[in-house]
Amino acid sequence: MAARIDHLVTSGTFALDGGEWDVDNNVWIVGDDTEAIVIDAAHDADAIEAALNGRTLRAIVCTHAHNDHIDAAPALAAATGAPVLLHPDDLPLWKQTHPDRAPDGELADGQEVEIAGTTLRVLHTPGHAPGAVCLYAPGLGTVFTGDTLFRGGPGATGRSFSHFPTIVESIRDRLLTLPPETAVRTGHGDSTSIGTEAPHLDEWIARGH
Repeated sequence: MAARIDHLVTSGTFALDGGEWDVDNNVWIVGDDTEAIVIDAAHDADAIEAALNGRTLRAIVCTHAHNDHIDAAPALAAATGAPVLLHPDDLPLWKQTHPDRAPDGELADGQEVEIAGTTLRVLHTPGHAPGAVCLYAPGLGTVFTGDTLFRGGPGATGRSFSHFPTIVESIRDRLLTLPPETAVRTGHGDSTSIGTEAPHLDEWIARGH
């Protein structure tokens, strides 16, 4: 059976630099009827486990380590036995949320994650966070961008550990080079496509944020 993409929205709080904001997060589940991976275990481990519907969870992949994307990861790992995978450049952010529980494995640029006959390639896309990654699944015509690229522009870079020129470079060199029909499945909000976003790069640079 071919891999499919399931989508869950969970709600909670994003906290950084002394501020807190209510947020809705996209949780993406990629797999078939027997096995799956979770991309960004946000807020509600029980809801994510329920959405797995008995499937074996092979990995919990973190696009970055802002608390709203990883707060449920240890609980989901404990419930399922799945390893938590994170790019090591985001360990300082991870430790702000989970100081006593390290990730189980590392993500690296070019690494391939296999699930249900589908390959997801890790693209290191720093800027929103130092260890931010996107996951490109050419067989599904999709890239999971976390908070690197949204419908309408780059992820935020106004807080600690972020850098606007770096996120622009990541998007230009790593994402906008993908086929224009590639669906962009984001960490928050609506999906878009590479072809929809690519013409606006100069506008984003002019805005400078």
